Amino acid sequence: MAALIAENFRFLSLFFKSKDVMIFNGLVALGTVGSEELFSVVAFNCPCSPARNYIYGLAAIGVPALALFLIGVIWNNHTWNLVAECHKRGTKNFSAAATFLLFGSIMGRASVAPITWSVISLLRGEAYICALSEFVKPSSLDKFPADYGAEVLAKFPCRDIPANLTKFRDEVTRRLRYESQLFGWLLIGIVAVLVFLTKCLKHCCSPLSYRQEAYWAQYRSNEDKLFRRTAEVHSRILAAKNVKQFFGFVALDKEEKELVQEFPVEGVQPSPQWNAITGVYIYRENKGFPLYSRLHKWAKGVEGNGPTPEGHELLFLAS
Repeated sequence: MAALIAENFRFLSLFFKSKDVMIFNGLVALGTVGSEELFSVVAFNCPCSPARNYIYGLAAIGVPALALFLIGVIWNNHTWNLVAECHKRGTKNFSAAATFLLFGSIMGRASVAPITWSVISLLRGEAYICALSEFVKPSSLDKFPADYGAEVLAKFPCRDIPANLTKFRDEVTRRLRYESQLFGWLLIGIVAVLVFLTKCLKHCCSPLSYRQEAYWAQYRSNEDKLFRRTAEVHSRILAAKNVKQFFGFVALDKEEKELVQEFPVEGVQPSPQWNAITGVYIYRENKGFPLYSRLHKWAKGVEGNGPTPEGHELLFLAS
């Protein structure tokens, strides 16, 4: 029971595990700002027509945000680790809270770009003004001509209006831009508070010291780099052997010849080994020694996800 409680609460540490994540999120936000500016200059063109303004304005904010969110989910390695975990082992090793928080980690990282897009769109105000100009009540405008209605209000974002309505257009634009920017600043404040609370919970709930957590982040980064580099070399050498077997020779450059001579490859890893090192990983300890990844766990020969006769694995946080 104690281990289950520890898993549920300390799993919060999966958020913002390293400074690299913060740097990446910052770069994503900057890229989104540039994309939104380009979109506003090149693509945004309010139709200034009743009923169409609302749909177009909301689509200009929501559709790109949705696309950016889906791209963020697709590009997140945790997404495919979770898919592999569910396919191979199911979620029996995770409590409902842990599964929910893992989804939260994926959704949180994927939300950086769409939230940035929405904030910039709201601060600029063009899409909001386009969407809601026709819904401004004429009675709220002092001395607004009674013979004009929503059809004329819908044309305010395009400035294609009679001269006697210019002052009303300025007032409507100012009012809607104020509302749009207010929502933008509120969204920034809400996100900032959530990030602050998440960071506080992460540091309070983490079972690792600051130095060990930094070491774990460095280990994961180095393991991933070395694994990718070694896999690329291994696959190249294996491909060279198979091509040579088919043609009788293989055309290699000098570097590739050196690789083939230096690193003999006898075969490929069986599927059970690939499955053992693939999927979501929850930080564990065995006999007091940390296991920093699925590959580390496999290399140490530790089997299973629960207590074993040889030692006890502590369930703490996802990698």
